[in-house]
Amino acid sequence: MQKVRKAIIAVAGSGTRLLPVTKAMPKEMLPIVDKPIIQLVVEELVAGGIEDIILVTKWDKKPLEDHFDHSWALESDLAAAGKKEKLAEIKKISEMANFIYVRQKGPYGNGTPVLSASSLVKDEPFMYVWGDDLVKSKVSFAKQMLDDYHKTGHLMIGVQKVSKNQVDRYGIVSLKDKKTMQLNGIVEKPNSQEAPSQLADFGRMILNQDIIDVLKKTALGKGNELWIVDAIRDYIKAGGEFYAKEIKDGEWLTTGDPWNYLRATLEYAQDRKDIREQLKRYLKSL
Repeated sequence: MQKVRKAIIAVAGSGTRLLPVTKAMPKEMLPIVDKPIIQLVVEELVAGGIEDIILVTKWDKKPLEDHFDHSWALESDLAAAGKKEKLAEIKKISEMANFIYVRQKGPYGNGTPVLSASSLVKDEPFMYVWGDDLVKSKVSFAKQMLDDYHKTGHLMIGVQKVSKNQVDRYGIVSLKDKKTMQLNGIVEKPNSQEAPSQLADFGRMILNQDIIDVLKKTALGKGNELWIVDAIRDYIKAGGEFYAKEIKDGEWLTTGDPWNYLRATLEYAQDRKDIREQLKRYLKSL
């Protein structure tokens, strides 16, 4: 079984639901307490064994590149001040993986980042990740997925159970086999009566060259955009096997709008020994 070493992270979105803060700052750089969203995503991938991180960006994403680069002046100041722990923490950010940056080219849609980076993952399996989706779990969800892939060879997408009144907000997977979690397909935003399950897909996938080849032929879909789930559906229709993977001991947390961003911040904050008691007291006082 070929080892998965690379991950493509889609970070070319504009974050319009979080304006005005995203006017001059990429949404992926917004802090979850004191770490940017994108750093938490990368840490999850690295904990799973990913070595090469390919960020598919656009013109206003330079702060992402700066964050994962060495900051020589800052490191010098921390060393001079004797702040060894903080220095080690800052240096680790740029050293935990190989970072590669690709500008997105092509139509709108979440399938385009895969095509933009396809030459860098040619003929090998890879993870594909949304840069603003977090998974807070005891064991890195990337590791959970990759351990499964290295045992089975299954291409897969992350899923999480949602309530019936929320199925119309997400892509909902249809299962061919509930035991193996093999997919029949994915239904985009069905109503509660027509939903084939309550398992919503989100931005964690293991894909390969076969999916890229299908994606190259996939027609533009909703909103005249190129959608990765359309390529997955076409792949399944052509006889390909694709699977769903549920999170064990964890939760998917999206950060793309004000409420969910705040909720994600609070979820991570309550795990921080240095602030959680103060947080609890403050929330009780509201």
